[in-house]
Amino acid sequence: MSSTDYHYFIITRKPEHPGHINAGSICYSYHYKYRTANSSPKLSVCFLGSQLSLDYNIEVKSMEELSPEEAGLLQALADDAERLQWFRERKALRTALGLTEGAVVIVDEGGEKLRGIIRYIGNLTHSHPLSGTFFGIELQGEDRGKGSTDGKYQHQTFFSCSEYSGIFAPFSRVRPLVPSSLSPSIPAPSSQPEELEPGERVTYFIDDKCLHGMVLNVRVENGQDIVVISTVSNISLVLEEDTGVSDGTFKKERLFACPPKRALFVKLISCRPDSRFQSTSAKHSEMIETEHSTGKPETVPPISTEQVNQMLIGRMRGIQGHCNSCYMDAALFSLFSCSSVLDSMLFKSTEPQDAPIQSTLLHNIVNPLRSKGFVEGRHIMKLRQQLQKHGYSHSFTTDEKDPEEFLTVIMQHILALDPLLKLSKGGKVLESYCYQVFLDQNHSLVLPTVQQLLEHSFHSEGLKLAEVPSCLILQMPRFGKKFKMFDKIIPSLELDITDLLSEGPQQCMLCGNLAQEECTDCFKDPLFSQTGFKIFCNTCSSQVHSHPLRRSHQRAPLDIPKGYLGHGTPHTLTRDKLELFAVLCIETSHYVSFIKHGPNSQDWIFFDSMADRQGEKDGFNIPEVHHCPEVGMYMEMSPAELANQVPRDMKGVAKRLFCDAYMYLYQSTNMCLYR
Repeated sequence: MSSTDYHYFIITRKPEHPGHINAGSICYSYHYKYRTANSSPKLSVCFLGSQLSLDYNIEVKSMEELSPEEAGLLQALADDAERLQWFRERKALRTALGLTEGAVVIVDEGGEKLRGIIRYIGNLTHSHPLSGTFFGIELQGEDRGKGSTDGKYQHQTFFSCSEYSGIFAPFSRVRPLVPSSLSPSIPAPSSQPEELEPGERVTYFIDDKCLHGMVLNVRVENGQDIVVISTVSNISLVLEEDTGVSDGTFKKERLFACPPKRALFVKLISCRPDSRFQSTSAKHSEMIETEHSTGKPETVPPISTEQVNQMLIGRMRGIQGHCNSCYMDAALFSLFSCSSVLDSMLFKSTEPQDAPIQSTLLHNIVNPLRSKGFVEGRHIMKLRQQLQKHGYSHSFTTDEKDPEEFLTVIMQHILALDPLLKLSKGGKVLESYCYQVFLDQNHSLVLPTVQQLLEHSFHSEGLKLAEVPSCLILQMPRFGKKFKMFDKIIPSLELDITDLLSEGPQQCMLCGNLAQEECTDCFKDPLFSQTGFKIFCNTCSSQVHSHPLRRSHQRAPLDIPKGYLGHGTPHTLTRDKLELFAVLCIETSHYVSFIKHGPNSQDWIFFDSMADRQGEKDGFNIPEVHHCPEVGMYMEMSPAELANQVPRDMKGVAKRLFCDAYMYLYQSTNMCLYR
């Protein structure tokens, strides 16, 4: 018998009997049994993967039929719940059905996105009546050697490639590098089309006639993208709350997908622009049209200190929060509102399939934030939908994430930005985008500054900076999101990283002459300050270590540039410093941010993307930005005064900065000119 002699099904609802059958299981029925079942409420089926071909009578309403190809792809997934989830999403399954040998794809392997070419599609083991369908992929370019096979599986060769350059993966971990072209009924432009979203207005051509309409849905049929366009005055809505009547299905045809009761189909004449966004949207549209007409992206500079009052302060300012988006709102506002240190990621060349995400980030988020002081929540949701569609997480549009997870996806996986941080350890250079501060158990810090935390972390991990970073993102020491290691952390407005560099001239901490040795054992010696690495010239080092308690200290020579050897005192040595420009804070799983926007001690603003809410279940979040000059007052206090401050009695929002800091963002005003 061949696979066409069977009918395949997936269990979509756990049946009452037998109890051991789970939703997501794949089963089959012989063709003759299926044909004779007629309208019976139950069908006799057997389950794939079962060692015994036992027949079970399962209610027909508890399962949906699959093609043999769909059944093979889903059977490759080992977990029933995961199998059901991918079946319900369907788009990835349809895309996988259109993949062929020779296609260039991205495969998820151990959290990395690797590029390769499909060399084999089929089963790896033979079982009756159907085995799981896997993709055999040969990795390409820099990703060669990151695989697990040379094309063999259990001593059988399915394709040939160099050692450790092959991967066998189910469809859930594979996606095409370049999306399919548009349907021939809508001629595609010569360049890669920008990703279309439901609700967008479009222009298209039929028989050289220019027509206009609105995108209702983008779906895949027979391996090609089909754009469903409304040419009459009808419009479909995806609602913010459960107040609709549909899940995206109209007259038994699915036009788009959304949760139940989140969709309505209404006449366009019945719709009006949302008054809370109307003026902003109109002006933003004009800006986008200007960009497209010139063919160049508009470069909007960050908001200056002089513009903060006019542009940012007030309600409905900043980035509007929606559906657990505060981690993304706070991160984007911190990075781009008043700083340009990472603007290079907005304009760098990127892969065609990633260009729409970069475009959304630039045109729909950063430019409106800087030009109008406000970004609608729907633009953040669009970015989250694009990230989810790329397969980085199935819950990007619904669940709360960590800022570092989002930033790593954007900077590393999407835009392939050069790592922000290069660390030296044991002669090797390590690269990263964020740095998590870790402390050993023997630290003596009680009310630390960020400077002290970074130095102690570098000391305990044996790290140095291989070069001055243009942007340094520091995660504060915590045990998860709830348990803080310190009641308060004092923000360091400047980070002096001179002594943290692995190369370059440094000054003796005692006399100021050229330092030649470092003593890690002196780092925690109570004789010295808790700030700064302990480096000495040869003379001072000999004197310090002549004490009986320090004779056993382990000293190490510093790497001194040849040009400085033989010269005496580098009194004019320039210190390398980074300046603080933003802080992300978390309290009860909600992220907010503080921005240091000017040189004065009171130049602080506070941003909350969900500061208030208008209406009840059908309402919307109101973001707010306001001044917080009280932060400067506390920054000018001595450590002893700060230690005596009771958090609940601190003025304004200062308590949240000192007590709830999650991530500090620093920039080098010199290096950002070159990166």
